[in-house]
Amino acid sequence: MYFLYSVFTAIGLLLLAPYFLVRGLRRDKNLRNLPERLGLRFPPELVRAEARSQEGIWLHAVSVGEVLAALPLARTLKERFPERRLMISTTTETGQALARERMRFADAVFYFPLDLPGAMRRTLHAVRPGLIVVVETEIWPNFLRAARQSGAPVAYVNGRISDRSFRTFGWAVPSFRRRVFKDASLYLMQSEEDAKRAVALGAPRDRVVVSGNLKYDLSPAGGNALVAWLEPELERSGRGPLLIAGSVVAGEERGVLEALALVAEKWPETLLLLAPRRPERFEDACGIIEQAGWRVVRRSALSLDGASEGILREAPGRRRGVLLLDSLGELAAVYRLADGVFVGGSLVPAGGHNPLEPAAFGKAPVFGPSMENFRDIAAEFLRAGAAVEARSGAELGAAWITLLENNERREEMGRAARALVERHRGATAATVERLAELLKAPQAVR
Repeated sequence: MYFLYSVFTAIGLLLLAPYFLVRGLRRDKNLRNLPERLGLRFPPELVRAEARSQEGIWLHAVSVGEVLAALPLARTLKERFPERRLMISTTTETGQALARERMRFADAVFYFPLDLPGAMRRTLHAVRPGLIVVVETEIWPNFLRAARQSGAPVAYVNGRISDRSFRTFGWAVPSFRRRVFKDASLYLMQSEEDAKRAVALGAPRDRVVVSGNLKYDLSPAGGNALVAWLEPELERSGRGPLLIAGSVVAGEERGVLEALALVAEKWPETLLLLAPRRPERFEDACGIIEQAGWRVVRRSALSLDGASEGILREAPGRRRGVLLLDSLGELAAVYRLADGVFVGGSLVPAGGHNPLEPAAFGKAPVFGPSMENFRDIAAEFLRAGAAVEARSGAELGAAWITLLENNERREEMGRAARALVERHRGATAATVERLAELLKAPQAVR
């Protein structure tokens, strides 16, 4: 089965090669990291001989969301085991950029290899891990097999299995699926439901533990240059409501702008800060905003040194418009200034994004019905009266208006949201203790 899986994987990569080639040439992406993803070239700090005297810890976080979730864990691992190298891998370029920015304490940052036998073996030889930690639940058969053969235990942390993933894994041949899931040494899952699904798919029951969600342990983002500029700029230009639509995906922009139009009828000085989830959406989002008749200011056009003073002030007789956050890593800190929040990826069937970042600042999130990636968190927030669900742009606008009109209710919901975050902290400490056991005796779980 491994042979067939590898053949089909290779064929799939060949079939997709023209698409990625064109995309890479157009956007200067995906091509530069290909040698690294094939295990043919690595960052110098990863393979430096004098740094490889002891097996280290390899932590893998796919993209931005996983990197943010892993940040407290990575820092704690480095503090707890200073004698071991800490190496971080990501799959996406945005995740890579964020890891290099936020995890400067790591000894190396590199790209996760393609799930081909040769690439995996070469990468494991270069990394020499004593422990591999995978954030959430990326199941790669050749990776797990190569790790088992190398003797390095693999632990899944903050594990979750979405409805879609559960259905996808379910198509695999049961005997092969059980073999693959058996190759990991530990599954630390977010919830009881995630744990049940892991066992149903083939994970040994004695290796599955419910340890909570690491994302609750992420501290509220500190200030940044954008926040330091935006707060006084809003006051100078006549402070109106600041709405933030974060992690917006394709197909949601028009719904958010519809909501903005409803709010702006009551408060013309409203400013919307719209943050696309992916950099490749920056240009398209800008075009959609302009086509809808809104004035748009791009974050990349702001100097923040005084030259941009007054740029947000609306022209006489015009609505204020939209600040497009076409940058990476600045969104979380800006939530502190928000009067209303929308969590993207949820008005369309994209699974939703993290509502905890605004909640940590005491902001009650509004999100759509597609929150499968955060189903337990979303359900608990709704039960506690700490969030609002909106199924359309019109409902989003109505929710924002209700919160803006009732300061007492908005503040009460914000306090409930922050209380939920505080109540669930502690997953990082529990996770580190479990990982420490694997580092002491990895052979005991084989």
